[in-house]
Amino acid sequence: MIRFRSFLALLATLTLVACAAATIPRDAETTIIALRHADRDLEQLNAKGRARAAALPAALSDYKIDAIFSPGMDRNRDTAAPLAKATGLPVTIITTDKVAAQITSRYPKGTVVWVGNKSNLTPLWEDLAAPGPAPLEYGDLFIVRLHPDGRRTVTRRHVAP
Repeated sequence: MIRFRSFLALLATLTLVACAAATIPRDAETTIIALRHADRDLEQLNAKGRARAAALPAALSDYKIDAIFSPGMDRNRDTAAPLAKATGLPVTIITTDKVAAQITSRYPKGTVVWVGNKSNLTPLWEDLAAPGPAPLEYGDLFIVRLHPDGRRTVTRRHVAP
């Protein structure tokens, strides 16, 4: 019986730690640049998508980017590749669960890029409590600034191919 109770106590502790790790830090002042991967045919970027990805570094030239994040899909990594090359930063692959918490915990005062998909941009947007719709169209580029008082401001841009 003691082992079972110890097991339950350990399980409860791990659950609390996991939940605590999956939240946005209160003092986060992160700037999150969110976009959907570029245009594609099936699973790969098409010519328009490659051109749009190539235009991404110029579209973000006003920002000092600290990190680039993406899920592990080729189309996302291929979209981020020109930006990674221009900034000298790697594309860090992370899970699509609690993206906002993952990136704000790593860069609470930084500027990060998330190259996402329709399926993970909406949850990211909801977790950030960002105003307006999530960036779901090709070329949508939304810059979300987290303020220490809890406000979120969004700047919307478009990346043309």
